[in-house]
Amino acid sequence: MRRVLMVAFHFPPMVGSSGIQRTLRFAQHLPNFGWLPLVLSAHARAYDRTSPDLGDELSPDFVVRRAFALDSARHLSLCGRHLGALARPDRWVSWKFDGVRQGLKLIEEFRPDVIWSTYPIATAHLIGAELHRRSGIPWVADFRDPMAQDGYPADAKTWQQFKAIEEQAINLARWSMFTTPGAARTYRERYPGAAGRIVVLENGYDEESFAGAEALLTHEPLNAGSITLLHSGIVYPSERNPTQLFTALGRMKKRGQIRAGALTLRFRAAVHGALLNSLAAEHGIEDLVEVCPPLPYAAALEEMLRADALLVMQASNCNEQIPAKIYEYLRARRPIVCLSDPLGDTVGTLRRAGIDSFAALDSVDQIEVLLTRLLDRDGRLQLPSASAVAEASRLGRTETLVSYFERLVSGIDREPTCRRASTADA
Repeated sequence: MRRVLMVAFHFPPMVGSSGIQRTLRFAQHLPNFGWLPLVLSAHARAYDRTSPDLGDELSPDFVVRRAFALDSARHLSLCGRHLGALARPDRWVSWKFDGVRQGLKLIEEFRPDVIWSTYPIATAHLIGAELHRRSGIPWVADFRDPMAQDGYPADAKTWQQFKAIEEQAINLARWSMFTTPGAARTYRERYPGAAGRIVVLENGYDEESFAGAEALLTHEPLNAGSITLLHSGIVYPSERNPTQLFTALGRMKKRGQIRAGALTLRFRAAVHGALLNSLAAEHGIEDLVEVCPPLPYAAALEEMLRADALLVMQASNCNEQIPAKIYEYLRARRPIVCLSDPLGDTVGTLRRAGIDSFAALDSVDQIEVLLTRLLDRDGRLQLPSASAVAEASRLGRTETLVSYFERLVSGIDREPTCRRASTADA
């Protein structure tokens, strides 16, 4: 069996980021295709929140090493402040030093065939690059999303480090992977000399996880007599700003188009609950909004399966990104209300899945029209197509990942074909 060393910050027992699912599910499915995962992650102290929830799904055969790491904002601050240099390129840069040491030990012990590191924690690519440099093992840089962007990161020194890290990764990695066509297109234009090594590998959902959620399914409505619109996951104040949504709800309530008990907007594990409660009070819709704490993963999926509709928000400054939650929404086979730029990859993915319920995140008028449609029991929203659901299986995504690994170790230079999952995967 071949081996891959996976450098990933987001990994159980961490909770609070859907990005955990990408590494975890790849690791779980890789043995099905003849590859053993060796996971190099950070010590649990570096995580804001932890839970044994997903850790229970790890096979006892998994090789997982945790390197020393601190969160500069929590462990190295004085009176709530810390040196900027201690948080560049990210708050967990301390992970690099022991990460390289532990990675070299794993290489010596297991002789992996490929190194794979995954963003959005930039330090992971620093570790991947150093392990590649010292060992000569082929490196795959999983960017997921763009790094250095216009205005992001806002700190100029951090931006410069992001730019240097992405340049190093693009130049040294045999494959650079992105989760959306738009991101891959941007990087091919930015680095034309590496365009042939920049590829798309989307996120997905895990069928086994949904089987567990369906075993818990009660089929009871989330709020009896009310249409429940569920947003599951983090609400970022900039990238997923709900202000216009709350404005639309407030205006509709004042006009009598929405009454308390007819619609419930539920936010699950939003992180920024204070912002949501403040906006609800400002627009007089406290009786329409629920801000709820995190749930274990299976319970969160079960909640999606019971929702009347699922909400996704994505601002135009993230047109080249797709929330990983989208693929779980598709598998839940519930109506999807999408507030996003019609030119972005999020809307493009949902259009291809047969979804037609869109409004611009920054347009109160468009949101009102879409909410009116949601409230109209006769104007049912489209469900995702069966073929789109099948294609989003993480089993199929893992097979595509393995095809890239195989090219590195075999030397065969041909473009791998993405596996079209059968309905049995869904």
